[in-house]
Amino acid sequence: MFDTMTMTKTIGALCGTWLVFLLGAWLAEEIYHGGGHAGEQAYVIEVADAGGEPEEVVEEVPFDVVFASASASDGEGLWRACRSCHALESGVHGTGPALYGVVNRPVQFYDDFNYSGALIEVNDVWAPEALNAFLENPRGYAPGTSMSYNGMRSIEDRADLIAYLATNGG
Repeated sequence: MFDTMTMTKTIGALCGTWLVFLLGAWLAEEIYHGGGHAGEQAYVIEVADAGGEPEEVVEEVPFDVVFASASASDGEGLWRACRSCHALESGVHGTGPALYGVVNRPVQFYDDFNYSGALIEVNDVWAPEALNAFLENPRGYAPGTSMSYNGMRSIEDRADLIAYLATNGG
């Protein structure tokens, strides 16, 4: 049934089909990507003023102005991000120290909490301005701090949170 000639024709047909497939793939590649994408541009359009429109200058509002209009009730909602590591009861510590009365108190207030020491080098008292700077970027404000929070970007949110903390034990 299968002799040498039949086997040769079958293998030849498979090789021919494979060759047609490879040539078809090469031809399709040349049609869609002919000329390649490497090398220099064929032409460059010169633009007189490439600067575009001038950028808007965003005037940053001082923190004390934002803090004066802060909402403690809005800050209570923001407290959720803090309560996984901190508590608002005096002397009750989590991963971080208790934040009861934190506004305008000394940085290393509790003797029974193991502070990292990086914060005492930056400031002595948690004034609202210091809390604002710390909450914006904890590792940038106090390099070496053990607080792993990435920071709160919105100045209004930071002001609301600090206003809420000021109502608790302040």
